[in-house]
Amino acid sequence: MSGPLPLRERGETLASVATEAARARAGSGRLVLIRGATGTGRTALLEAVAEHAAAGGMRVLRARCSPEDTAVPFAAVHQLLAHGPEPADPEPPPPGLGGEPSPAGDGYDRDRAAWLWHRLRARAAGGPLLAAVDDVHLADPASRRWLTEAARRIDHAPVLLVVTERSQYDIDPPAPGLAHALSPALVRTHTLAPLGADAAAELVRAAVPGGDPGTDWVDDCVRAAASTPLLLRALLDDLRTGTGQNAGPAPVPESCAALYPGSYPATVSWWLESAGPATAEVARVLATLGCGGPGDACHGEGDAELLAEVTGADPARVRGWLTAMTRLGLLAVDAHGRVRYAHPLLRDAVLCGWPASRRRAAHRTVAEALLRRGECAGAVAGQLLPAFPVGAPWAVEVLLDAAAGAVRDGRADDALAFLRRALDEPLAPARRAAVLTELGSLEFAAARPSAGIPRLVEAVRVPGAARDRVRAAVALGTAMAERGEVRAALDVLRDLGPQLAGHPDLARAVHLASALLSDQDQGARREVYEWLRETAERTPGALGPAGQALLVRYESTAGLTSARRAMERVRGLLEEPADSLGEPFLLGTAAAVAQWADELDEAERLVRRGLAGQRASLLHPMQAAMVNTRADIAAARGDYAAVLALPEARPCPENPPKAARRLNVQAHAVIALVETGRIGEAERLAAGFDPRSVNDGWERNRFLYARGVLRAATGDPAGALDDFTECGRRQSARDVISPVVTPWRSAAAGCRLALGRPRDALVLAEEELRLAEVWGTPRLVGRALRALAEATGGRRGVELAAESVRLLRDTPVATELVPALIAYGRQLTASGERARAREPLREAAERAERLGAVRLRAVAEEALREGGVRRAATARTGSAALTGSERRIAALAADGRTNDEIAALLHVARRTVETHLTSAYRKLGIRRRTALAAALAHRPAEAAVPGDALESARPGADPCPLRRAAQHPAGSRRPSVRDGGG
Repeated sequence: MSGPLPLRERGETLASVATEAARARAGSGRLVLIRGATGTGRTALLEAVAEHAAAGGMRVLRARCSPEDTAVPFAAVHQLLAHGPEPADPEPPPPGLGGEPSPAGDGYDRDRAAWLWHRLRARAAGGPLLAAVDDVHLADPASRRWLTEAARRIDHAPVLLVVTERSQYDIDPPAPGLAHALSPALVRTHTLAPLGADAAAELVRAAVPGGDPGTDWVDDCVRAAASTPLLLRALLDDLRTGTGQNAGPAPVPESCAALYPGSYPATVSWWLESAGPATAEVARVLATLGCGGPGDACHGEGDAELLAEVTGADPARVRGWLTAMTRLGLLAVDAHGRVRYAHPLLRDAVLCGWPASRRRAAHRTVAEALLRRGECAGAVAGQLLPAFPVGAPWAVEVLLDAAAGAVRDGRADDALAFLRRALDEPLAPARRAAVLTELGSLEFAAARPSAGIPRLVEAVRVPGAARDRVRAAVALGTAMAERGEVRAALDVLRDLGPQLAGHPDLARAVHLASALLSDQDQGARREVYEWLRETAERTPGALGPAGQALLVRYESTAGLTSARRAMERVRGLLEEPADSLGEPFLLGTAAAVAQWADELDEAERLVRRGLAGQRASLLHPMQAAMVNTRADIAAARGDYAAVLALPEARPCPENPPKAARRLNVQAHAVIALVETGRIGEAERLAAGFDPRSVNDGWERNRFLYARGVLRAATGDPAGALDDFTECGRRQSARDVISPVVTPWRSAAAGCRLALGRPRDALVLAEEELRLAEVWGTPRLVGRALRALAEATGGRRGVELAAESVRLLRDTPVATELVPALIAYGRQLTASGERARAREPLREAAERAERLGAVRLRAVAEEALREGGVRRAATARTGSAALTGSERRIAALAADGRTNDEIAALLHVARRTVETHLTSAYRKLGIRRRTALAAALAHRPAEAAVPGDALESARPGADPCPLRRAAQHPAGSRRPSVRDGGG
């Protein structure tokens, strides 16, 4: 990257000057003024003009003006005439040379001016001249006046006077230009425009040997240099290629610290100095706006007014400067309407000449100006991040408001930055404890447990109100429990006991938190719930509504109450007044019980209410509980897409504590992937997590159950039975007897049947039905009846399966009806009633298609083939596969109706509309609402089926690997765990 950069887009100017040179050689001179902004290549163009003139036979006189010579009269003219040989017969200086200076105070001596003019004429007598003066705006006043006078005289002399002049919009108004007092007839002015992007790119490529360095790299260089040859030259000097022959150019960095030897930042500093102190101040303050940290995007209008307010400049001049610099390419308008530097490296170079202390002070000044202007908290706080501590209450409030906004928007890293900065300000103990609690919670949740827990420990120790200490202790206990330190977490909460005398509401909150955290340790859970039961017997009011609800939850899972009775008690507790610390526990517990009772809409409302009242930035045991209940609701509805869309459904191997919180949702995700035919994805998700690496909590049991479903679906009944049995053993050790949590007995019964152990299967199925009848919901009883029907067989099996279908038709949970219909159809087929079997099996296939349950759809089709039906009753995909309801709803959506409008028009629930649209999208093979019209207009023969589903749907292939592995007596039924949906 060496040698001068070639000229681009200057041919027209060179041609015009060449014409003027020809006229000068003929004895008719003129002044040619080349104007342009700093860095646009005025000097390079002047050198090219001089070379062309010399090649044309003209003698060249040169002068380059500088600020150091402005105090010396006629310094530029003397420099000009000092070039080249003296004339053969020079005219002596006129008498009186060096007399009194001009009254104007510009050092202009008329006698000296006349003598200098005669010297120029004497030189011109020896042949035509080109007088080239560079940077005439820096010339001394006497030289500028002399050049103006010369321009009036050379029209009859063989002298071409070519001068360059800086013409750039600065904050301070510029001095009059050289030609401001000349007639336009005496001067030809050429203003150099910035190079176009293509020309600048050509310059970059020409300076890099060895071929094209890549479009992205070239674009980066062009933006960082604002298409100006001066900055391009300096940048390319810093980005030298390696010593190797094939070494490419270094990447364009965003910081000048990565540049060596530093030509680029030095050139930018020179550009700022040439623009004057006022312009430099505005330019640097503008650079601070571009590196203010999070929240900078909040403000996009009024940049000129803000810069003027901060720097004290004229707003009109600032507006003009922003416009001019944008046209030059130094600035650009971003997506938020803000005027910012065209490249981060250019912005950093502008700041390089500023001391760090001055920068930090400028950030505070900008923050105060934004606050006065009423900008959003994020914009103000973004400027406070790199500023000195303010020491004023407004700074703390702004930082905390900005942190809250960042949490709402899901920008955890920004919230962390604001909270850390808030700790640099003077804080009262109570406020400091609150900030530490929130900061520690966010750091722990953001995979930084090593930083988060010490913050929470400090928050607990900061003196302050008892309520603040309870919040900090609950957050600390939650973090410790998620790390597996459940006993230590309970000790933290227990140690608060003596400090809560006289605060019964706070003491209850501590006990509630202890109860939830103890779920991660079987021994601790038993101790805590024994204390809760004993307290309820002695003084029921001491537990409060939330504590009573926890006991309802315990009794529900222990098989000690019915769904009807549990919901009556929970609804009664919800009507009682609850304190703010206890309400999240009450809402989360009530939501879990409602979900088990199949009151899904009510459970969803409670979850929404609970999450809305929770601060997402604070660690709380009920936060994860409500997220888990939300996933349980989606899974119960068979909304597989919603389950897989949950953020917690993705693996999180980098942070085991966080992964433990995700385990329940990931278990649902495994089952959703199995049911939608994506076996490979389910296996990868299950393999990426070792249940032994997490706490001894209920989530581990849920994951064991999900892995059992996966193993059963992939033809491993023995492995599936191990998982189901271990899940049941661990749940029983926790007094979780009822199948409301996981129906492991039904699933294990199917595995035992597949392994040829029908007697063991019957025992498990009968026990499942007994416990299901205690809880009493149609979903649990119907599912247990289906398992018992498969284990029993014969006419009794047909009757049990028919009863299962009847019960499950009355439940809002659609996922259990499909396997019940399959079981009923198979029982009829095994009993020789193939004709009767076709109707429930066809219904099962249609319902499975509507749910997106690819696996169950394949099982139903296989059962139909076993019953003598050679082809499926309904189309799998394409517009022909749509049901009447799906087609009506899809057509209304294609016409632009919203889901709420469609629901009102058809008198159905909004969720029904969403379910039908989801099914229609899948059948039509589309992903967006905008594609509905085109998809409905065409009738494709077949749409894509997920890869794992294709194999199971292949003609002649058994879609149930578990059935292939089972050994069945001749003529007996052929049960399968997959028939039951896991």
